[in-house]
Amino acid sequence: MTRSWPVALLLLVLPGCEEKLRPTVVPVNARDLPAQESWLSTVTFSDSAKVKAILWAGHIAVYTDRQFTLMDDSIHVDFFDEDERHSSILTSTRGRVNDRTKDFAAYENVVVVSDSGTILNTDSLFWNSATRKIETEAAVEIISPTEHIRGQGLVSDQGLKDYRISKVTGEAVIKEE
Repeated sequence: MTRSWPVALLLLVLPGCEEKLRPTVVPVNARDLPAQESWLSTVTFSDSAKVKAILWAGHIAVYTDRQFTLMDDSIHVDFFDEDERHSSILTSTRGRVNDRTKDFAAYENVVVVSDSGTILNTDSLFWNSATRKIETEAAVEIISPTEHIRGQGLVSDQGLKDYRISKVTGEAVIKEE
């Protein structure tokens, strides 16, 4: 008889513990949730069957109602010129695509490397899909085979061949060849 008493006590205690294990439910607005999510995905930007850019991201979240797509976890974009020749590569930590215009913004650790060897370092930049131009108001550093320039703000073609830095803040070293 003494053996069944602890079992009866255990049976009385267990239903009380079950109630405490229920998770809390937090209401979430459906507008705050992505319509689609994908991991390790590729997105191609094209116009009239010509490839403009190919984007790869570790995580993509599409917000259809708000008409934008968020990307994070290692972004890599290959840019192509009007003749579909590769012109440069962009890498960043995160980004955002305007789903109406297909314009792209990159944030955190943004690096653009042109096929000619010019490197752009900045914290953020904007790529205009229609003009294939990149621009930023953030601090920039340009390193090429012939120069090293630091400044604030930049407008450039995506291949970094024709760029304008708004405010040069650092030493510009130009090497004559």
